[in-house]
Amino acid sequence: MNKNKIINDPVYGFLTVPGDFIYELIEHPYFQRLRRIKQLGMSEYVYPGATHSRFHHALGALHLMMKAVQTLRNKDVKITDREAEALYIGILLHDIGHGPYSHSLEHSLIKQVAHEKISLMMMEKLNVEFKGKLDLAIRIFNNHYHKTFMHQLISGQLDMDRLDYLGRDSFFTGVTEGVVGSERIINMLNVVDDELVVEEKGIYSIEKFIIARRLMYWQVYLHKTVVAADILLTNTMKRASELSNAGRNLFATPALEFFLENPITETMFLQDKKVLQKFVQLDDSDIFSAIKTWQYAEDKVLSLLSRNLVNRRLPKIILSDKPFSNDELKQKQDQVNHLFQLKAGESVYFATMNMIKNDAYQVEKSTSIKILMKNGEVLDVTDASDNYNLKALRQTVKKYYLSFYR
Repeated sequence: MNKNKIINDPVYGFLTVPGDFIYELIEHPYFQRLRRIKQLGMSEYVYPGATHSRFHHALGALHLMMKAVQTLRNKDVKITDREAEALYIGILLHDIGHGPYSHSLEHSLIKQVAHEKISLMMMEKLNVEFKGKLDLAIRIFNNHYHKTFMHQLISGQLDMDRLDYLGRDSFFTGVTEGVVGSERIINMLNVVDDELVVEEKGIYSIEKFIIARRLMYWQVYLHKTVVAADILLTNTMKRASELSNAGRNLFATPALEFFLENPITETMFLQDKKVLQKFVQLDDSDIFSAIKTWQYAEDKVLSLLSRNLVNRRLPKIILSDKPFSNDELKQKQDQVNHLFQLKAGESVYFATMNMIKNDAYQVEKSTSIKILMKNGEVLDVTDASDNYNLKALRQTVKKYYLSFYR
């Protein structure tokens, strides 16, 4: 089989596959599953073009990693062919553990198990299948390799994952504030004392990157209507799971039925092989085909939630800098009870409150973005920059929401 494939990507143009083994990983069912998982979950309810997949994103991140490796090699940073392949594997598979609708359902069907941990489990399974060829990639992914900068390229505040998803999500949503100069940033990368740095002349591109990340969170990832759609999807799955646990027979594919009926923990993932086997069969199509059918369920709450989701009848959502009170929530729940003629306790599916937060840039020694000044000094970007707004972006911004139907 000819494995020298060229892929036409709408963001970067033509992409190449760096080697036969990388091609085998792309062709593997685990990776092909990412075609059926949306990158932005429910964001298409706000931005109709946001239907791109995790498959798109992983290939784009691989493309950027290839550019980063070439750039660093040109600056005499030693990266062997074996290490380069490990970096390509690590970034290609970094999101392979995402479940249906990506972050929208990350802690819903599978509680307390982050997608990064599932990605690692799947990489270890692939490592057995491919007889140890992922050994080094896994070590780098876990930050257990002596060259720390390699882990930073896969998982850091300026990794190839973030550089791709900001530009790609901007492209597909049409939100131009997310456009970043990824090529210039990569060309400015270097390594000092085993730490990834950006040369001083690239500082303005980094400032733009941090600001773009903040704006994309408020305008796309945490857009209040996207949050409302996420709440509706999560509550629909929550109700279905509760009914399944109570013995109600609901339509579901075998994989979805397994997760509806079994509260899965990290320990179960690690100890029970059939959990991972079921997980890799699960994608967006399992969820939405079930929801389409649940519109006609006997349970009034599940039926109503499902119909609202299919027909984009989203709850209203109010944002505030201060938490809402329990009295305010109860008022909305009483309002919903009257509106839908619900039974006691059912209003929690239609009126809820919680908090969202935006971490544009976190100053931590192990992950912060470092600038290599012309005099050889290495500074955190917020100290190197004369942009006072950048220092403000180090703070976590919290917003509280009250979601309800009226």
